[in-house]
Amino acid sequence: MSAHNLTPEAARETLRVLAENDGNQSAAARSLGIPRATFVSRVKAAETMSVVAAEDPAEKLADRVRELETELRFAAKEQLDSNYIKRKIIGLSAEVEKCDAPKWMVRAHKSFSGAGVPTLFASDLHWGEVVDPGQIGGVNQFNVAIANERMRTMVDTAIDLLTNHVKSDGGYPGIVFALGGDMVSGDIHEELVATNEGEIMKILLDLCGALAWASEVLAGQFGNVFVPCVSGNHGRNTHKIRAKGRNFTSFDWLLYQFLAKRFELDARVKFFIPDGPDALYSVYGHRYLLTHGDQFRGGDGMIGALGPIIRGDHRKRSRNGQIGMQYDTMLMGHWHQLIQLQRLIVNGSLKGYDEYAFSNNFPFEPPRQALWLTHPNHGITFSAPVHLERTVKHHAESGWVSWKEAA
Repeated sequence: MSAHNLTPEAARETLRVLAENDGNQSAAARSLGIPRATFVSRVKAAETMSVVAAEDPAEKLADRVRELETELRFAAKEQLDSNYIKRKIIGLSAEVEKCDAPKWMVRAHKSFSGAGVPTLFASDLHWGEVVDPGQIGGVNQFNVAIANERMRTMVDTAIDLLTNHVKSDGGYPGIVFALGGDMVSGDIHEELVATNEGEIMKILLDLCGALAWASEVLAGQFGNVFVPCVSGNHGRNTHKIRAKGRNFTSFDWLLYQFLAKRFELDARVKFFIPDGPDALYSVYGHRYLLTHGDQFRGGDGMIGALGPIIRGDHRKRSRNGQIGMQYDTMLMGHWHQLIQLQRLIVNGSLKGYDEYAFSNNFPFEPPRQALWLTHPNHGITFSAPVHLERTVKHHAESGWVSWKEAA
């Protein structure tokens, strides 16, 4: 059929085949089994025919079906990031996302005479990372076996401090076990990929078991456990940390979902896993904001991390005040420095001092985590570091206090 004798049906077929081959005229001609020159002539003729401009209803409907199928596939991919994983794969209910604080955290009983509600803050565990003592003067060592031992020490020490060193008539109504991110070392740097003790999935399962054990022990000791969770920057599976979908590209978030499923039928343990980077909750009316802290960057000479942290806290308080999400105390990890103030608590780390800190001449920081009490009348009262090394320092014999006499 010559281009001059092209029928409307043949014109539509010519343009359809051209579209199917993404405008490649040579490929379209081959698919029809005709010379390229002939196909080019047909295209020119088809484009000049007014009948081609009138869309075929069947083709139009088929195009719309293809568009909708594409949109559906995209929507399904987005859904897989959050709801599908939580509801279908892991099998969680929607209750995990709600911060309906347990009654024991909301209001103290009229006859309350205890010390308050304790919070044990666990963050920056860096599970799976290896710290070589030979590269940092022997001041620290870290691997999965040591991480498990420090987890046990953290729980045992917190229980000892709260039961043997703090007087709380009637015990405690429960404990907050805050999880602040960077739970795994992750593969975000080449040096970590090369030196981590194992692949991240294996490490994640080992950590899930350790945190499940810790939650179980705390529930057995204190009766109730509230677990607010936020993700860090080390657990991501993207090159850079994301603002959109931050949690859904984080192994921290996946870890929390596994733990929530593990305790779904245990009324003693309640998880709060928000989809965003911050978790807001209250203990006896004292409002806490839990975040990881990687959004605050920089340092200021002698005061080190305090500069960017305090500035970041000021900006966040201002922002939250504008949207009705005020808080009294911000909790964060990330900096691996234990700082316990009234308006701000920065956590230490389970990992402790490492090669990065040593090579940058950062001050030595032992492995430790934060512990404090929230009283219904006085807010934050007792605060203490939970040291994660079981070493005992021996000092020369002396009285309970000593001083040097002036010459």
